[in-house]
Amino acid sequence: MTVHELDAATARRVAVRAQMLDAERPTELLAMVEQLTLLQVDPTAAIAPNADLVAFTRLGASYSPADLVRALEHDRALFELDALIRPIGDLPLFRAEMAAWPSWDRAQDWLEQNAAFRRDVLRRLEASTEPLPSREIEDTSVVPWQSTGWTHNRNVGRMLEYLALQGEIAIAGRRGRERLFTIADRVYPADTASLTFEQATGARNERRLAALGIARAKSTKMPLEPVDVGEAGEPAVVEGVPGGWRVDPVVLDEVRSGFAGRTALLSPFDRLVYDRLRAQQLFDFEYTLEMYKPAAKRRWGYFALPILHGDRLVGKLDAVADRKRGVLVVNAIHEDAAFDRATRAAVDAEIGCLAEWLGLDVERPGPER
Repeated sequence: MTVHELDAATARRVAVRAQMLDAERPTELLAMVEQLTLLQVDPTAAIAPNADLVAFTRLGASYSPADLVRALEHDRALFELDALIRPIGDLPLFRAEMAAWPSWDRAQDWLEQNAAFRRDVLRRLEASTEPLPSREIEDTSVVPWQSTGWTHNRNVGRMLEYLALQGEIAIAGRRGRERLFTIADRVYPADTASLTFEQATGARNERRLAALGIARAKSTKMPLEPVDVGEAGEPAVVEGVPGGWRVDPVVLDEVRSGFAGRTALLSPFDRLVYDRLRAQQLFDFEYTLEMYKPAAKRRWGYFALPILHGDRLVGKLDAVADRKRGVLVVNAIHEDAAFDRATRAAVDAEIGCLAEWLGLDVERPGPER
């Protein structure tokens, strides 16, 4: 098989195009999620919840968070599993993993020790005509869940998580940030596809590569969703970057036929920048989410938004939505290299679009930049 030799600009444009961040914007939410394969659920709303911010970044001001709620809770065109929203058509790609879960002994032991508790939870959900939040389910566990983190002794939450990962129950919707659970058959369609674990893994790798455009064949393990793609796509080398890349040939052909970029303000969880090493290697972009750092140790801000301009990641926007006062407060724009006039104007315009979508005015305290 031919190994594609890519210059840095082409590799960047493949990544941008695959993530629907070039000038050819998508126009429909479901088609967007189908291409991206997932939207990560994260409650941090310094600007807007991640799933909504990612959707706005692609669809623009025509996107409404109500569209996502409708697709999840009414149309059932999307489903939520393990803090990720996916197209319902991808559900068969996860059935083999659900059937094999849990893959780690500690969870298996805890489920076996709490077999009666598990049955109680399933009976409670089966008997209820409405989906239930965790607080409406009784804790009848025999052995509490042990953890040094926030899940310690949160036995109902742990059981619901595990039953969802096994595909026995499903998230039917949300009430604010609170998830609502029910029996899986009330949310998921009957499966027609039957895939082995290996077949499903291969298909998911292909889907992931189509969404990323270019990715490592092997990489370090990441939470929620891998960033590598195995043998999906075709091999590639990128000028000036160590090897081991795979590229989606369809996206590569699209980029070689022409590329037009735009300016976008990205969520820190956006898949263009989620793999920080890939962002460093392909875009020469350094980024760390600093919300967990003390304020005095932050370089770019609590929830700084990476700034995409064309095929380059050029800086970070330190901003926060102050909804009580009705303003999007721009604390700083960190320019990785000094912006020219056109870049500055494009970034300012995108800040204005973001503020308008949020229903806020822009406020720039103190001297600008």
